[in-house]
Amino acid sequence: MAQGLIEVERKFVPGPDTEERLQELGGTLEHRITFRDTYYDTSELSLMRSDHWLRQRQAQLFELLGAEEPEIAGVAAVLAPLKLQEVASFITTRSSWKLALSGAHEQEPLLRVDLDSTDFGYAVGEVEVMVHEKAEVPAALEKIFSFSRMLGVPAQEKAPAKLLVYLQRFRPLDYQRLLEANGSSEATGDFTS
Repeated sequence: MAQGLIEVERKFVPGPDTEERLQELGGTLEHRITFRDTYYDTSELSLMRSDHWLRQRQAQLFELLGAEEPEIAGVAAVLAPLKLQEVASFITTRSSWKLALSGAHEQEPLLRVDLDSTDFGYAVGEVEVMVHEKAEVPAALEKIFSFSRMLGVPAQEKAPAKLLVYLQRFRPLDYQRLLEANGSSEATGDFTS
């Protein structure tokens, strides 16, 4: 990524025909990848409650290179003296798309769309545009909302982050702790993950 770029994004819940709709709108599938995200924190969730997120992401790099994957226990052993333990771990399959809205100028940045599907049954999408200056952010947001309408995503919809949905489903007490520490707005996906 070039220095000085600002990422403007919006999460949404994809429907069963989202990929088909992306193709109809001129989208190009760049790649599909599967990876595991493992999040670590203290038993009291000290990091997450202060909006810090320690994540280890494992992609298919080892498979592609024909190398053995390192032991996850190695990471856990390093983090144990810090009293950090695994809080969540799940696999995501991501399809990454790029497209330009019809009539877009050649210099106008492309829209990027990531569609994530987790091994625990949750799917989330993200539309993003990269801009060079803060003054370009409102136009980028309008471009994202315009595209979202064409994609069929309701304007008021907010999609929670994968980690929050995982915690809500499998660690409800920890999820409640985060809500209490950070306010109820985080339940709508304002957490960064």
